[in-house]
Amino acid sequence: MPDEWQVEVKIEKMNEDEHLVFGWLSVSEDENGNLIEDAHGDTITPDELELAAYDFVLNSRQAGEMHETIGVGTMVESIVFTQQKQEALGIPEGTLPIGWWVGFYIDDDDVWDKVKSGEYGSFSFGGYAIREEVTE
Repeated sequence: MPDEWQVEVKIEKMNEDEHLVFGWLSVSEDENGNLIEDAHGDTITPDELELAAYDFVLNSRQAGEMHETIGVGTMVESIVFTQQKQEALGIPEGTLPIGWWVGFYIDDDDVWDKVKSGEYGSFSFGGYAIREEVTE
């Protein structure tokens, strides 16, 4: 059975009038190409991150609250900034991490109040994965 995992990433932008919140949902590599480890010491390759993002967009798009209540908001923006996409967009190498940028519309007023107050200051992305030992 796959292990459960999660990572928290800071909210970067908020539009209070429109209940919109944006930020990196997950980062695979930093701007220098170094693989990022989460709080559990796990990593996700850019290819696997992109597949996870596509699966989420195709099958869910729903925001949850604290991994318990699903349906407090809906995804309005999603792009995985792979190296190839950054090149295609004219973003100079080393400017952005390889990661998944998202935006959500939060329609639950109680959750939105917690986002605005800073109580919820980051996205927490979770899922299930099969851990594989990586040797270099």
